Amino acid sequence: MQRLTLDGGIPDSLTGSIVALGNFDGFHLGHQAVVGRAVQRAFHERRPAIVATFDPHPVTYFKPDVPPFRLTSLDQREQLFAHAGADAMLIFEFNEKLRETSAEEFVSWLLAGKIGAAGVVTGDDFSFGKGRSGNVETLKTLGGYSGITAETVAPVVVNGERVSSGKVREALIAGEAGRATHLLSRDFAIEGVVQRGDQRGRELGYPTANLALGDYQRPKYGIYAVRVTLDDGSEHPGVASLGVRPTFDPPQELLEAHIFNFDGDLYGCKIEVALHAYIRDEKKFDGIEPLIAHMQDDEAKARHLLALD
Repeated sequence: MQRLTLDGGIPDSLTGSIVALGNFDGFHLGHQAVVGRAVQRAFHERRPAIVATFDPHPVTYFKPDVPPFRLTSLDQREQLFAHAGADAMLIFEFNEKLRETSAEEFVSWLLAGKIGAAGVVTGDDFSFGKGRSGNVETLKTLGGYSGITAETVAPVVVNGERVSSGKVREALIAGEAGRATHLLSRDFAIEGVVQRGDQRGRELGYPTANLALGDYQRPKYGIYAVRVTLDDGSEHPGVASLGVRPTFDPPQELLEAHIFNFDGDLYGCKIEVALHAYIRDEKKFDGIEPLIAHMQDDEAKARHLLALD
């Protein structure tokens, strides 16, 4: 899997590609259908497959003060696209130049000229160009002038509702980890570098790997059964607290993951914590003893939810 930018150029080996166009934040079932079709076309036409994504997200560009809402980091997307069979991830830097690019220029200058695409695959709600003036029909028409075949993939519907990043966010905010997993086809996961904390978890008999939430969508605060993937690729079950730790002062927003039967040093390591199931709400305790009792109960419930008992 290669990571490309427009400024860096497209290697000759990847010209004439089939390009999946979209933001693909979260890479839910709908996104997977678009990328899957692009990879399928590329295979049958003996062409490379490229997945194009935007960074920063256009919403962040136009509304820099919007609360965090990302579902995946670029690194996570790159890994997901690779698993889907793509040859490369192309990052469109959303800046003033791209914002001012007309629909016609987007196709002739960018898709045909800069990328050298032979075909593009999008969702049915894809829009592009200055002021979102271009849609899927525009793309098919303009693409035809440049020798680019454009194809649209129908939305994926689950339980009568269109799968979307917004639906995934709704599920996470509601603490419906299982519903989010169903829409994503995997557990929602937060990736980050383990930071040094105040050692309270270790003192309580539950050492934790602590991550800042950064630009990620904030799921419902509470206790979760989790699976933690370390930088060596190994996966470990555990239990995590996501929130502001109301029992301790001052409040500090963190994802604190306790990995079962693990005693290694993870400070400075990049890990990924996947939220498998919601256990309970955050709660402020009057003392350490009731907190430890609840932590023991949380561990038992997490082990059950992860099928460890």
